[in-house]
Amino acid sequence: MKHKITRIASISFIGLSMLSILSVSMMAFSDPQKVMDLVQVKLTNNDAYSSIRGVFGGVGVTIVAMLLFLSKQKLANGLWMLSILWGMYSLSRIITLAVEGPLGAFGKQWLTIETAFCLIAVTLALFSKPKPIL
Repeated sequence: MKHKITRIASISFIGLSMLSILSVSMMAFSDPQKVMDLVQVKLTNNDAYSSIRGVFGGVGVTIVAMLLFLSKQKLANGLWMLSILWGMYSLSRIITLAVEGPLGAFGKQWLTIETAFCLIAVTLALFSKPKPIL
């Protein structure tokens, strides 16, 4: 029973993560400026638009595809990948705090969300069976 609950929670969490990443990716493909409006940055040339489409759009879709593949191979591997992904997002914001100073409301909100997601992913991965070989 505990294994079934962990499996359902893991699949749900990976699904939520995939949807959140995919939604930003689709926004980046259709309107890169919309993504940058979230952090009040104006794209001023076609190379900037292309880069946002590539990083937030193309890389995001690649991450979603990898999560789908890893989760089908071994659910715990998808969780470990998410723990790294969300953890690196958190670390990036912490480095910004240390180097550039305080984050705005957007950065603070996402630091909280990304840290929580990292901890959720690690917790679910630790409870997953079978244990992955790392």
